Amino acid sequence: MWALTIAVLLLLISSAICSCTEAAIFSLPIAKAKQLAEKNFNGKLVHRIREEPARYISTIVIGNNVANIVGTYFVAYLATNILTGNMLASFPFLLTVMVIIFSEIFPKTIGERFPVFVTYWTARPLAITTWVMTPVVWGIEKVTCFFLGHRPRQITSENEIKALARIGHQEGVIDADESRMIGKVFELDDRTAEDIMTPRTAITWIRSFEPVGAVTEKVNESQHRRLLVVGETIDDVKCIFLKSQMLQLLVEGHDENAMIEDFMEAVDLFPEATPADDLLEYFKKSRVHLVVVVDEYGGVSGVVTLEDVLEVLTGEIMDETDACEDMREFAKKNSVKKIAASNQGNKSNFRLVR
Repeated sequence: MWALTIAVLLLLISSAICSCTEAAIFSLPIAKAKQLAEKNFNGKLVHRIREEPARYISTIVIGNNVANIVGTYFVAYLATNILTGNMLASFPFLLTVMVIIFSEIFPKTIGERFPVFVTYWTARPLAITTWVMTPVVWGIEKVTCFFLGHRPRQITSENEIKALARIGHQEGVIDADESRMIGKVFELDDRTAEDIMTPRTAITWIRSFEPVGAVTEKVNESQHRRLLVVGETIDDVKCIFLKSQMLQLLVEGHDENAMIEDFMEAVDLFPEATPADDLLEYFKKSRVHLVVVVDEYGGVSGVVTLEDVLEVLTGEIMDETDACEDMREFAKKNSVKKIAASNQGNKSNFRLVR
């Protein structure tokens, strides 16, 4: 009877270890595995197993099946020699229930709840066993690749990170504004200069050949801190003129007849399709906070400032000089008003063509 009891225990324990380890490997987050890799050799093994689990899962599956099939064979052999009558008849059902509960459900639940602990202590035995079984595991891998092909495994995705941020907020791990900010970060690459620019019709511009005194009023009335300096037309961009420069010129007593072009600062042009994150990188490196956006024909579409890029992350930022919250919406409303007024003025000139 002792031999049968020991055989059953060995069957249940060996199968339970395999089931628990398998569940723990798939439950361990990649990020946590990378943290463990920075601690010691065991942590590096855990990270390697989690990054490329296929080979190690093959070892676990082989071990689990050997335990269940071979173990069951010996247990059945011992049971037929030791048990009789009703005990022998009910033993297969009892063994099945024990395998399901103690070798599958309980171990996998433990592995799912404590993945770090389980993988940390089973990583080295699993790695050694996999190395010993290399020929068998290699053969299984080749057969699997032959039928299923080999495809690089995607570790994570943008949508998964966004989902984790939302779940973290729901569980109280991170704040609502932090969750929103994480989601907004991914929009930087999706939004283009055309999406965030102040449109052409809302730009304040001055001509390069005008004297300082002639544009003083226009500069002071503008809500923008940086003004576009152009030549004959708005598409002939020369540079930018800082509003603070006007104050400095007045304080220093410069001649009001001096030309604007004598105080210009260079400006760069970017196509409409430029991603917002590229603009942010440019602003960081160049220390320039405004660029001009041009269309496919080289005409000015609008301007983008550092503030416009940051608003992708934070939402609209209003300061003491802003007369409206969104310059794009402001330009659209003005356009609608102009069209309506034009149509009203030309109404008498319309005629129906049949």
